[in-house]
Amino acid sequence: MSGERPLKVGITCYPSVGGSGILASALGEELARRGHEVHFISYERPFRIPADGPRLKFHPVVINDYGLFKYPDYTLPLSVKMAEVSRDHRLDVLHVHYAVPHATAALLARSMLPASQQPRVVTTLHGTDTTLLGRDAGYGPAIRHALASSDAITTVSEYLRRETQDLLAIERPIDVIHNFFVPRSPRRTRAEVRNELGLKESEAMMIHLSNLRPPKRIDLLLKAAAEIRPRDSFKLVILAGADFAPFRDEVRRLGIEDRVIVREKVVDVEDYLQAADLALFTSEMESFCLSILEAACFACPSVAPAVGGIPEVLESNVTGQLVPFGDTAATARAVEALIADPARRKALGQAAKTRAAQRFSAEAILPQYEALYRRVCAASRG
Repeated sequence: MSGERPLKVGITCYPSVGGSGILASALGEELARRGHEVHFISYERPFRIPADGPRLKFHPVVINDYGLFKYPDYTLPLSVKMAEVSRDHRLDVLHVHYAVPHATAALLARSMLPASQQPRVVTTLHGTDTTLLGRDAGYGPAIRHALASSDAITTVSEYLRRETQDLLAIERPIDVIHNFFVPRSPRRTRAEVRNELGLKESEAMMIHLSNLRPPKRIDLLLKAAAEIRPRDSFKLVILAGADFAPFRDEVRRLGIEDRVIVREKVVDVEDYLQAADLALFTSEMESFCLSILEAACFACPSVAPAVGGIPEVLESNVTGQLVPFGDTAATARAVEALIADPARRKALGQAAKTRAAQRFSAEAILPQYEALYRRVCAASRG
C-alpha cells in the first residue's frame, strides 16, 4: 500500500447468489488481505465470505416485522446499523452495491453522524438498478438522488456507464471498474466431478451459472440445448442460484431430461468450472456477466449473446463465441462447432484464461478501488 495508512471500509450488498454479491464478497476479502479493515453490513452473511477473520467483520441487520407496516422495512434498520458501525469503527468509506435501498440507507446513515465521523459513500451499480428500476417512476427519482448525493459512482462496464448516463440523465463523472474474480482451488478432480455427473468420455460438459432471473432467459438456454446435434454429444450442467422447479416442465416438453443436470445453490462452483468444456449463456441483457469471467479463469470458453457488457468480457473468436441474441439455431451451431473441435476449444479457453488474468484479476482491479477510496477521502478533507 506504498506506506499509506490502511483504510476502514464498510460494504453492503445483497448476500444471495448473484454477480453483485460475489463481487462485493471478493472485494472485501481482497481488501482485508491487502491490510485494510472491512466491515460487511447486511441482513445475512454474504455466502462466499469466510467467518470473521483478521480485518474482516460481519454486522447483521435485524429486521423487525411490526404489524404497523404492511411490509417489513429494511432501509431504516440498515441505515441505523450503518451509522452504528461507521461511528464505532470510524469508517472511511461506505461502499454500497446497488443504489436502492443501499445507497439511500448509506446517505441516511451519514446524515445521522456528526461531520467529523461521516464516511464517504461510494455506490457501485450492477445493472438492474439502472436498466430496470431506473425506468420505474416509483424508483427513478430516488435512484437519481442517491447517485447525485454519493461521493463517487462506479459501474462494472462501459455499457452500464452509458446506460446510466442516458436513462437517469447523470452528468457527473462515473468510474468504470470492471468485475474481477478470484478462483478458489477445486476440492475435487475433474474426473471425480464428471463421474458424479455421470458424464461419458465422449460427452462434452457444457455449464451454465446464473440466478435464473427472467433476463437470463432460461427458456432460450433450454431451447438452444434441445437443438444441439448430435444429442448425445453433451450434457448441460446448470448451477442454479434459485429453485429450478419452474423450468422442469419445459425440460420435459423439449425432451432433454437426459441432457440436463441441475445443481442448486452450489457454493464451490470451482469444482464444476474446472471440469467444464464450455459455458453457455442466453441472456437478453447483462451489464458484465461475471459467470463468463468465472469460466474463463478455468480456461473454459463461452458461447454468449452480443448484448450489454458481454463484448467487454468475451472477445468473439478469441476467447469464445458471440452470437445474436435469441437466435437459438446460431447458438446451437456455435456450440456444435466447439464440441467437434477440441483443439480450437482449448485455444479459446487458454486465451480466455490469459485475458482474465491480465484484465479482470484482483491484481488488476483492486488498485483501482483503493485509488478511488483514497481520492474521495482526500476530497472530503479538502
